[in-house]
Amino acid sequence: MIDSQRTGALAIFVFHAMSIEDSYKIGYIQRTHGLKGEVTVVFTPDAPATWEELTTVFVEHEGQLVPYFIQSLSRKGDKAFAKWDEVDTLEQAKALQGCAIYLPKSLRPKSGRNEFHNDEVTGFLVVDKAQGELGGVTGVEQHGAQRFLAFSYHQKEHLLPLNAPFLKSVNKTTRRITVELPAGFLDI
Repeated sequence: MIDSQRTGALAIFVFHAMSIEDSYKIGYIQRTHGLKGEVTVVFTPDAPATWEELTTVFVEHEGQLVPYFIQSLSRKGDKAFAKWDEVDTLEQAKALQGCAIYLPKSLRPKSGRNEFHNDEVTGFLVVDKAQGELGGVTGVEQHGAQRFLAFSYHQKEHLLPLNAPFLKSVNKTTRRITVELPAGFLDI
C-alpha cells in the first residue's frame, strides 16, 4: 500500500512509473539487520551526500522499481541501517536481500567540469592526444575506492585508472573523453 500522506522531495515520484533508465543506482541491500524488518544498505560513491533527507527510495524487484518509504536510516561509513514502512518481519527483509536501490536521475547532483557519474559516459568515444580515436567506453568499473574507465580498443577491453593523470577532458556535448596515455599502455 502506498501512503499518499507522505511529503518530501521523493514522494511525488511514487505515483509515476519509474524506469531504471530514468534512475541511478545508489546502493544495494546487503543483508537483514535485526528481527523486525531492518536491512543493511551498502551505498555506492554516487549516493547523495544528503542521504539523511531521503524519504523514499526505489528498490528493484524483477526488473521493476518499487517505491519504499523510509521510516529510519542511520549511516555508518559506506553502510546504513534502514527500516522501511510495511517491512516488519525478518522474512520480508530477507526477500529484499541483494536488491539494488535507485533514485530518479532528476535528483542526482550535477557533476563538475571533467567529472562524471559512472553511468553517464557509456558510449562516449575515447580519444588519445597522440594516437587519435581509440574506441568506445563500455562502462566505469569500481574496484574498492578505485574507479576505472573501461573502453574497447582493437577488440580488447582496457581499464584506465581515473585517479591517474591520464584523463585530460570530458566533453558531454560531443560525447568525447580525451586522454593522454603513457607509451605502451595499450600493449598491456
